[in-house]
Amino acid sequence: MEYHNPVLLKETVDGLNIVEDGVYVDVTFGGGGHSREILKRLGSNGRLFAFDQDPDALENTIDDPRFTLIHENFRHMKRFLRFYGAKQVDGVLADFGVSSHQFDVAERGFSTRFAADLDMRMNQKSEVSAYHVINDYEEEDIKRVLLQYGELRQAPAMAREIVEQRKDAPIKTSDQLKEVLKRFLQHKKENKVLAQIYQAIRIEVNQEIEALKEFLLQTPEVLKSNGRLSFISYHSLEDRLVKRFIRNGLFEGEPERDMFGNFEVPLKKVGGLIVPTQEEIKINNRARSAKLRIAEKLEVKG
Repeated sequence: MEYHNPVLLKETVDGLNIVEDGVYVDVTFGGGGHSREILKRLGSNGRLFAFDQDPDALENTIDDPRFTLIHENFRHMKRFLRFYGAKQVDGVLADFGVSSHQFDVAERGFSTRFAADLDMRMNQKSEVSAYHVINDYEEEDIKRVLLQYGELRQAPAMAREIVEQRKDAPIKTSDQLKEVLKRFLQHKKENKVLAQIYQAIRIEVNQEIEALKEFLLQTPEVLKSNGRLSFISYHSLEDRLVKRFIRNGLFEGEPERDMFGNFEVPLKKVGGLIVPTQEEIKINNRARSAKLRIAEKLEVKG
């Protein structure tokens, strides 16, 4: 399978601060670029577990006794690591979002560039596809998806238009969806608005925000003291959740304080936000919106 270069490869793996005999997890295996770099830095007693729910990614598996590829969504990380006898690990790497490969395979329906059936499933066995969201969801739910995940101000009108148009016949393809929503795709902003619409539907289809929250909540328990997280996000919804969770272990509000006014959080950030160089963006356009955040699990007292 043809996969593009991994984004922020050196910086992301550097962020794990790898120890030779450590145990690491790459929860977004994809083409295996980050995993191969981790294996290069591990000694003979090191271990690497990787997760990917996409069947295409299984074709990139690495023939190495230190490596195990688990065909599951990363929201199940803790359960499967325990199954393999790895209760705690030294580091977890994640490169969220859709892989370049998924964008480039027209029939998967992820890209606005191609005419394709409405699909967008990362897990091909999933029952909910983009077709289901567009043709079976109530108007209020379509509005919620477009507003919450696409941050589209015209979401109410878009949802109304979709529901009105599908009365005549199902909306089956990306071209038909574009036609239905053409009055919202102003000439200069067409690509941007279309990308926001696709992002919103894709996040809903794959339950990306729910999966991300479930995954993040598991990380403090899975990490050893001083273990590292190294996470790349591509849009503000993901990055906001990652940033808040690193800061205070919650997605909303503030952690409870003790009688002295202090609050304990499981993680501390390491360094500042890292973004790709202009050189990397020229080579790999997908890198343009990437944001890397690194965190370390604080030592458990007592």
